[in-house]
Amino acid sequence: MPREGFIELYEQVNWKEGGYPPPSGFTPEDAWLITGGNPYMLARLAEAQWSPEKLARRMASLRKLQYFVNSLSADEKRWLQDATEDPDPLFTRERIPLLNKLVKRNLVVDDIPPRSADLWIDTPPPEKDANLGIGKHVAWQTPIHREAVKIALRANA
Repeated sequence: MPREGFIELYEQVNWKEGGYPPPSGFTPEDAWLITGGNPYMLARLAEAQWSPEKLARRMASLRKLQYFVNSLSADEKRWLQDATEDPDPLFTRERIPLLNKLVKRNLVVDDIPPRSADLWIDTPPPEKDANLGIGKHVAWQTPIHREAVKIALRANA
C-alpha cells in the first residue's frame, strides 16, 4: 500500500478500541517503514505491542525459519544473508532454487510487474528501496519478513 494511503488508514483506526494503542512517539511513518505499508502486518504489529523485534521473532517461529535455514547449504545461507541487504541477486541462474524456496514460503515476491504508473491503481512501488527490501526483480513481502529471516540466520551462526 502506498505511504499516503497507509498513513491515512493508520490515522483512521481507533487503536484504543482495539486494545493496542501505539506507544508515545510512535508515528504512522514508523509503522509504514516497519510493515512496508502492509495493512495486515500493521494489525500484527499492534498485536505484538508495537515491537518489530517481537513480531519478527513470532514470524520466525511460526514459519519455522530456523528449520528452513538449517536445511540450506552453506552457499544458500550466504546467498540468503546477502539477500537481506539486496534481494535482486536471488534472480540469477544459480540462486533460482533458493528464490523458489523463499517464494514457496511466502517470504519474497518474484513476479513484480513493471512500475509503469498506468499499470497500478495508485502510486507504483519504487524501482528499488533497500530500506523496504524492494529490488527491481525480487522484493521481501515486508521488512518484517526480512527481519524474521535475519533472526533465523543469526540463530544459525
